[in-house]
Amino acid sequence: MDINDLRSLVTVLGLTCFLAICVWAYSRSARAGFEEAARLPFTDDDAPALPGGGTARKDKNG
Repeated sequence: MDINDLRSLVTVLGLTCFLAICVWAYSRSARAGFEEAARLPFTDDDAPALPGGGTARKDKNG
């Protein structure tokens, strides 16, 4: 087995992985998760996020 056989094998494996990812991305079973992820930027947050990961909430008094 010389270097050209190895290069051919890597190319075929890469193409196979690419095609498998394409089939998975367009499958019906993955659609619900992708649609949920697409709606994430439009979710309504009541309070802005703080750098520490918490949320800032204001009281009615101030």
